[in-house]
Amino acid sequence: MSHPLNGKTLFITGASRGIGKAIALRAAAEGANIAIAAKTDRKHPKLPGTIHSAAEEVEAAGGKALPIKLDIRDEEAVAVAMRKTAEHFGGIDILVNNASAIYLAPTPDVPMKRFDLMFGVNVRGTFVCSQAALPYLNQANNPHILNLSPPLNMEPRWFAPHVAYTMAKYGMSQCVLGMAEEFKPLNIGVNALWPRTVIATAALAMLGGAVNPENCRKPEIMADAAHWILTQPGATVTGNFFIDDEALAKAGVTDLDVYAVKAGEALLPDLFV
Repeated sequence: MSHPLNGKTLFITGASRGIGKAIALRAAAEGANIAIAAKTDRKHPKLPGTIHSAAEEVEAAGGKALPIKLDIRDEEAVAVAMRKTAEHFGGIDILVNNASAIYLAPTPDVPMKRFDLMFGVNVRGTFVCSQAALPYLNQANNPHILNLSPPLNMEPRWFAPHVAYTMAKYGMSQCVLGMAEEFKPLNIGVNALWPRTVIATAALAMLGGAVNPENCRKPEIMADAAHWILTQPGATVTGNFFIDDEALAKAGVTDLDVYAVKAGEALLPDLFV
């Protein structure tokens, strides 16, 4: 079996848990190097996983890990983290902008500190990390940027219930739209990936039990879809807004039952699809 990510270095934001960690472990299984850049370096009261526990899992899966405590809103810290990663592993091949903040509420109910957090992490953080990674990606063989963000469906129904969150996530997707075109001369693939169904992660608990995990798929579906995207030639596979099952279909995977939290249960569609 070929291991196209063997020896590649991935810088993944928000990789201490959930989808980010699943993408890290999938790459680690092929012998990739992973910079686990996230805020949690000590146990969170409500959420499992730290950069250190994720690093242990990456090493156990067959990869090499560099845990980095990082707030991606801090541009100086981001620049230091990128440099540290490149020095430690000899470069950076792939950036996965996975870190995200969510607050699903109508306009009157959004505290401005929540608005600022979503824009600071989702939009600014994605832009800052992409900008800081660029000099290293430029030196890489088949470099990629992958944003965990939705297709740009400009329908009012996706805005009305939570306009602040939608704008913040679409900001990440607009980075894909613009940077894919901007970086074409550099042969850097820039794509988005979003799930068809809600994914069962610890973040679900933060939504106050509104979603039953049994109606979700596991994060591994996103990890396998991301793997397919990141192993394509970035020079030609760029500017796409992939949905997880569509990316897997291109990889020849059509049986998605293995990804269900509970086989046979109805699946809840995710936002924006």
